[in-house]
Amino acid sequence: MALSHLSSTRSNRLLRPLAAAASSLCRPISTSTEPLVIETSIPFTPHKCEPPSRSVETNPQELLTFFRDMATMRRMEIAADSLYKAKLIRGFCHLYDGQEAVCVGMEASINKKDCIITAYRDHCTFLGRGGTLLEIFSELMGRQGGCSKGKGGSMHFYKKESGFYGGHGIVGAQVPLGCGLAFAQKYNKDENVTFALYGDGAANQGQLFEALNISALWDLPIILVCENNHYGMGTAEWRAAKSPSYYKRGDYVPGLKVDGMDVLAVKQACKFAKEHVLKNGPIILEMDTYRYHGHSMSDPGSTYRTRDEISGVRQERDPIERVRKLVLGHDLATEKELKDIEKEIRKEVDEAIAKAKESPMPEPSELFTNVYVKGFGTESFGADRKELRATLP
Repeated sequence: MALSHLSSTRSNRLLRPLAAAASSLCRPISTSTEPLVIETSIPFTPHKCEPPSRSVETNPQELLTFFRDMATMRRMEIAADSLYKAKLIRGFCHLYDGQEAVCVGMEASINKKDCIITAYRDHCTFLGRGGTLLEIFSELMGRQGGCSKGKGGSMHFYKKESGFYGGHGIVGAQVPLGCGLAFAQKYNKDENVTFALYGDGAANQGQLFEALNISALWDLPIILVCENNHYGMGTAEWRAAKSPSYYKRGDYVPGLKVDGMDVLAVKQACKFAKEHVLKNGPIILEMDTYRYHGHSMSDPGSTYRTRDEISGVRQERDPIERVRKLVLGHDLATEKELKDIEKEIRKEVDEAIAKAKESPMPEPSELFTNVYVKGFGTESFGADRKELRATLP
C-alpha cells in the first residue's frame, strides 16, 4: 500500500514493516511479529449467522502500521480541508476523517485481487489500495499527475490494477456495479470477493435491494458494507430510515453489525465475511462509524448535531487514539516515538502537496479523451476538436 514519498530512498508502504520509519527515531520501536490476542471493544451483533470471535490475533508490527496508516489518512484529509478553503481544490470534496478504521481494517484482511468499489468519500480507500499521496493531491487539485489525470477530482479516484473501481458520484449506484464485479469473479471461478461500500444515506436506494436480490439468487461473492456514520447530507439516520438496523436490511441475507471505530473489529469482520461469501453468497456488514467533518465542504457539520457530540466521539471512540492506547499499553513504542511518526507524516504530506502543485493542468483537448473506447463510437478531431467522426464497430 504505497504512500506518496517523493524519492526512492524514502519510499514506504502502508502495510509494511515500519523499520525504515523507526530508524530515524531515538530507539527502534517494536517490529515483532509475535502474536498478540486482543478482544474487540464491543461484541459483534449478528443477523442470520454466527458471529466471529471477539478475540482478534494481531502483532506489534501490525498495530504500529495501523497507527501510521490511519494517522497518514487523517493528516491527508485535514490537509485537503485546508487546500479546499484556499480554493486550490474546487468542486465537490467529501472527507473521511474519523472513519479510517474501516478502510485500514478491511485492507488488513484481504488482498489486491479482491475488489473494492465505493462512493465519493474515496480518498483513503484509494490510498489503502496502493495509491500515493502525490496522486491524491494532484487529482484533488485537477492536475495531470492525478490518478484520473486531473479529470475526475475528489469523487472519481480509480486504480483498476489494485482492484479499486472508484469513486462514484451517484448515490448508491456503485452497489449494482460491485455486484457485477462479483458476478465476474464467480464466472471466472476466482477465489476472490468484492466489497461494495455505501453510506447510511444510500441505504434506502432501490437499486441496492435489486442488486442484493439477484446477488443472493446467484450466490455472488459480494460483501455489502454500510459505512453508517449516522448522518446523510445533513439528515440524521432516524429521520431517513424507519429501520436503521442496516445489517438486517437484507432480510434473507445474513448481516453483521461491527464497531467501525475499532480497526481490529473491522479486520476480524472482513476476514469472516470473505470466508462466508465464498461459501454461501452475500453478506451485509454495518460499520458503526462517525465522520468528523460535514457531509461535504459546503456542510459545516454542526447545524444538525452538536459540537459536544463530535468532541465526545473524538474523546471516547477515535480509531487512532484507540490504537495509540494499545501500542502504549503493550509497551510497543513510547509516546515520543508515536509523536515523531506523526511529525514525519506531516512532512510527507506537505512535500506531496508541494510536488502536486508543480504538476501542470490538463490540456483543453483532454476534455475529449477517455469518453469512448478507442476505435468505437464518436471521436473528435481537428485543431479545435470540434469535428466529429463516427466509427462503426
